[in-house]
Amino acid sequence: MHPTFSIVVPVFNEASFIPRALPVLVSEMEGLGESYRILIVENGSSDGTAKTAREVGAGFPVTVLSLEAPDYGAAMRHGFLEADGEWVVNFDIDYFSAQFLGQVLEMEGVDLVIGSKRDPDSQDRRPLVRRTATLVFNLLLSTVLDSKVTDTHGMKAFRRVLVEDIAPSVVSRQDLFDTELVVRAERAGYRIQEVPVVVEEMRSARSSLVKRVPRTLRGLWRMRRTLADGALRATTAPAPDSDPE
Repeated sequence: MHPTFSIVVPVFNEASFIPRALPVLVSEMEGLGESYRILIVENGSSDGTAKTAREVGAGFPVTVLSLEAPDYGAAMRHGFLEADGEWVVNFDIDYFSAQFLGQVLEMEGVDLVIGSKRDPDSQDRRPLVRRTATLVFNLLLSTVLDSKVTDTHGMKAFRRVLVEDIAPSVVSRQDLFDTELVVRAERAGYRIQEVPVVVEEMRSARSSLVKRVPRTLRGLWRMRRTLADGALRATTAPAPDSDPE
């Protein structure tokens, strides 16, 4: 029987943090009262992250997967394709909320629920520089990809049918796998609902904005070309039942 939620959590060199964070995540999921499976997707770690996660998660529905190379997006993709829950959820090891999943359970007729940091009713308690980076990224999302969603990074819950339909086609990795997945879902006409969230990470950010910004800019332009090429092929390809000239 499939669980209600498959929680995909990419991790890299988190052996020291998992003993603090994973029990909190498990406790929140147990308190939610819904069936679940947590997929910890370790990628390229050199500090025994996978071993620690297995030890800490023992006795609970926690599965640990490993990839050789450190790549957040590839890890998320791998976890999404392994997920078997009715809802496939993207959490980070330092930012998650069972309360968000409670909101998901209240939704009807929705395929993707986004916990938007940019929602007017959200409480974003991160440092100013991080909030500004989110604002700029979302402006780029709108201008470069013509997307109407206000946030693609952070907590998200996808119906598994959406994941099965779209995730295999996503080519972006690193920071933008989930962005491309959301934009493809939006363009395919899946029903998307954004909800307010309280953004309060369990620690200071580990990733460097200086390194991420140029990588993200290049990735967004590649995504624009990829999606445009896909739309062109879909427009010009003959219908399955038609005879080519």
